[in-house]
Amino acid sequence: MALANVFHQPEQPLDVPNPYPDTIPPPGPSSGPAAIEFHEVSRVYGKQSTGVAALDNVTVGLAAGSFTAVMGPSGSGKSTFLHCAGGLEQPTSGRVIVAGNDITEASEAALTRLRRADVGFVFQNFNLIASLSAERNVAMPLQMAGRKPSRREVREVLTQVGLGDRMRHRPRELSGGQQQRVAIARAMVTKPTVLLADEPTGALDSKAARIVLDMLRSMVEQRGQTIVMVTHDPTAAARADQVLFLSDGRIVDRIDDPSARVVADRLARLEE
Repeated sequence: MALANVFHQPEQPLDVPNPYPDTIPPPGPSSGPAAIEFHEVSRVYGKQSTGVAALDNVTVGLAAGSFTAVMGPSGSGKSTFLHCAGGLEQPTSGRVIVAGNDITEASEAALTRLRRADVGFVFQNFNLIASLSAERNVAMPLQMAGRKPSRREVREVLTQVGLGDRMRHRPRELSGGQQQRVAIARAMVTKPTVLLADEPTGALDSKAARIVLDMLRSMVEQRGQTIVMVTHDPTAAARADQVLFLSDGRIVDRIDDPSARVVADRLARLEE
């Protein structure tokens, strides 16, 4: 049975209301509505009284069409921030709103529809299916949304990331940088409002990392997408519009129009 048939289901609107019509002002350099909002968000692992707070009462808005880097020491809450923004984890308290949808207590079905339509993910380890070609890996999100992707649209997005001539190659036949570009193409093909990237350049050499960052920057400037990227690399963070610094689950600092030197200095202070 074809994968598209297994997962086929009609698209439906999200069934979760937005209880915050007056969105909080985005802290980034651009104006306009926020694509992601955290309202007093906490995420505690373990029992409330004795657990560990990965996020501690975080309130922030990230402007639509902006590029935000998230940094901080190990255990500061960076990945939890990203997971809550993408609906992969639910906060213990507070509200998360993505693309105008309150996802805090959304059903798994509603979250699945959100991730298929409005949120894309790129991870450090690529998460490609080894047995499938680049073309079929990119087509996967469309198939899972019940669509039958055309070869033209898949070829178009692979060409945009410079891999139009590698459509039939499987992941093991591609370099690490090429695999990451396939992963980005897979995230791009559904035209998501928000792209969440967890250490997307962490496993790449400097040349491949630069190509990936150029693509992410282009997605913001040419496609108006909102990107949130967790990274430990000041050079990568310097490509963003702003950098948020987390420590002990709280946003403790922010830099607009960052430079690698200033970012590295701030990060070093947090890690002392």
